[in-house]
Amino acid sequence: MPPLSIAIICKNSQRTIRPVLESVRPLIASGGEIVAVDSGSTDDTIAILDAAGARVIREQWHGFCGNKNIALDACTHDWVLHLDSDEPVMPDLCASILAALASPEADAYRVNRKIWYRGRPLNYAWQPEWRLRLHRRGNARWAGAEPHPSLVLLRSGTVRDLPGTLRHDSFETFIEHLTRQVSYSRIGAEALAREGVRGSRWRLFSSPIGAFLKQIVLKSAWRDGVPGWLAAATSAAGALMKHAALLELTRMQRPPDRT
Repeated sequence: MPPLSIAIICKNSQRTIRPVLESVRPLIASGGEIVAVDSGSTDDTIAILDAAGARVIREQWHGFCGNKNIALDACTHDWVLHLDSDEPVMPDLCASILAALASPEADAYRVNRKIWYRGRPLNYAWQPEWRLRLHRRGNARWAGAEPHPSLVLLRSGTVRDLPGTLRHDSFETFIEHLTRQVSYSRIGAEALAREGVRGSRWRLFSSPIGAFLKQIVLKSAWRDGVPGWLAAATSAAGALMKHAALLELTRMQRPPDRT
């Protein structure tokens, strides 16, 4: 099996980084590496990375896209796996990655990420969430609007889906998730404004409703019980905040009315 580079960005991730590092041990057993770009941790994140043998690059914050590409550029092996600092690789996905590396049938692979809440996965809310994460080095870059850029191929190639689950320990409570949504909504609105997207009262009204119904009806999030309803509610809240911020930014960019 060819050696694998694992690229991670992090900051103050001591709560979640250790399970991630433990989960990838089989993936780097044949000479692989972990490359971590840290943007100013003040907790034990760097000590945990050092103990796991990771190569830590201390770098200022250039946005999610910028720091992810810094991590990618620092990788040295022919295959790269991208992980967030709260994404342990479950054993079934680990086995799929090892099989793909041993006998590659594609140039890049997608994995399905699932939110874990109180020790259990949400099997319907936000599902499926396929993400391009494993690729040959040199044929992909991070691009797109903050705070959720995507890994995109630089040239055409075969992409396949890997069986298994990428666990996402994104938050411990939905209150924490809502708090994070405030920051993400601001970043998302500012990114849209820079692209020339204008806010509107119609989007402010319709987007939260659409986000809620997408999860509850289309994704059948109700089958996850109360957590599924909370997931739909926080999705709606995030859409509401983003479009409220975008509408305000649009009005602020208009020239003053001199009449």
